[in-house]
Order: sequence, then C-alpha cells, then structure tokens
Amino acid sequence: MQKHKIDYHIEDGNFKNLARALTMVENDLEGSDEILFNLNATSSSIVVGITGPPGAGKSTLVNGIINQLASEDKRIAVLAIDPTSPFNLGSLLGDRIRMTEQFNKPNVFIRSLATRGSLGGLSAKTIEMVDVLKSVGFNYIFVETVGVGQSEVEIVGLADVTVVVLVPESGDEIQTIKSGLMEIADIFVVNKADREGADIFANNLKKMAHLKTTPIQVIKTIALRSEGIIELLGAVRNFSESENKHKPFLLAEKAYRLIQRQRMIDIDKKRLQQDIAKACKNDGFNLYRFVSEYEKT
Repeated sequence: MQKHKIDYHIEDGNFKNLARALTMVENDLEGSDEILFNLNATSSSIVVGITGPPGAGKSTLVNGIINQLASEDKRIAVLAIDPTSPFNLGSLLGDRIRMTEQFNKPNVFIRSLATRGSLGGLSAKTIEMVDVLKSVGFNYIFVETVGVGQSEVEIVGLADVTVVVLVPESGDEIQTIKSGLMEIADIFVVNKADREGADIFANNLKKMAHLKTTPIQVIKTIALRSEGIIELLGAVRNFSESENKHKPFLLAEKAYRLIQRQRMIDIDKKRLQQDIAKACKNDGFNLYRFVSEYEKT
C-alpha cells in the first residue's frame, strides 16, 4: 500500500492541506487510515488541555495565550471542542467567533470539533486530530474543552499539561472541585482575578493543591487584560519539561478510547434515533429488549 503523504506547507502558513487531512480523519474518509498509520511518532509539540466550568473565560484566556506565543514566533494550533447539538450532532462553533483576530496570523491554526456526544467533551476523533497536528510540528497545541464539570476528566488521557480554569465565584463549589477537577489539574488558573474574593479563593486552592503528592501551581490571570499570561506559559513550560511518569497511563487511555470507537463504528446514531422513535410507539416497549435486539442487527 502506498503511503498517503501530505505536504502541509506549514512554514508559509498555507494550512489548506492540513485542514483537508483533518477533515478526512474526522469523517473517516478514504485515505484517513493511511494518514494515521504513517504519522510521525516523535513530536516535540506540547499539548495543553484547557478545561473548566462554563463562564470561566477559557476562550479569552486561550486568545491571550495565542497573542503572546505568536509574538514569540511560535507555531500554535487550537482545537476548540464545541458543544454538540443533541438533535443534529452539529457544532455550535462559538469559540471560533471569540478568536476571530487570530485567523489571519500565518503561524496560528484553529479548528472546531463537535463533541459528538462524548460525555466529557472529547471523542476518539480528538485524539486522532491532535496526533495529526503533532506530526506537523506545531510548538503548542491547545485543546479547549466544553465546560461540563467533572466529566472533563477525559482530558487527562489526551494532554501533556492540563490547565483548569476557574473564577473567584467557584469558591462556593470548593468541595466539588476537590473531588473532581482537583484530580486532573496540573495547573490551576484563577481567571477574572480582579473580582472580589479572588485572593482568598486562590489561597484556598493553593492549600488544597499542596496536599497532593505533586503540588499543583495556582496562577491568577485577568485574561481580558492579558495579565498573568506570561506566568501561566512559564508554568506550562516548566511542567512539560518535567519527567512525565504518567505517559504509559496516558497512552493506555488514548488506546482505550480508540479501541472503543472501533468497536462502535457500525453504530449510526442518527439511524438509532430513527429506529427507537418508531419502536417506542409500540405497546410494551422495553429499552433493554430493544438494545439487546439492536446489537444483533
């Protein structure tokens, strides 16, 4: 079989072929397997997961980070994971609107990806698309996930560094944070740090973070004014340069999701919705009998 080689032309900012390759992979088009099977296995790209609850200012923060890295002549890719409509499986593309100023920068590539119903906002397609981006040679790849709370733990299996973005108002949910996001964060960001209670909240986070075997750094930012961005990037770089003892775990998590997708590849969700819409009108409909029979078809 001939290798599927794609000339990405990243140096001159021509991302057309890269976008085409990502579309092939995202939609399982012919040639997508060849692209994945022949990816460069070695990459110095730093994959940064940006997660946290809605309204924390994740997109504004990423926008500020891009501005700083672009000024350093770094090559940056962003995968913005958009909420999927439960009715048409489409992406709302909200994050692209917030990053319009970045589209004309020759060293910045932004792509939106629908969650496709994945609980934590990440699908196996995210893993594959990130690996395509890594093979191209971006210095930084940011994956911004939809904010849906504790189910964001899925990002642990994808990112080299996980940044959890919170706001001072999150202090009311400190126990929720402790039981959920505390387990996945490599770096905490207290964004909108000019708001009342920011210092107290940040200090409480630091106390909790130091209870972990590996202390978590807490950075205060005001993304709208680009304050704290340089400090955050310093923390990201320091963490990424440290020994990653969890790499086998991360690879196993990625492999698990890819295997899971392969085993579900014959399940068409739209067809499932249509079939169950008909079946549930019958008297005596039972979801478990339906599923058992459906698996045999």
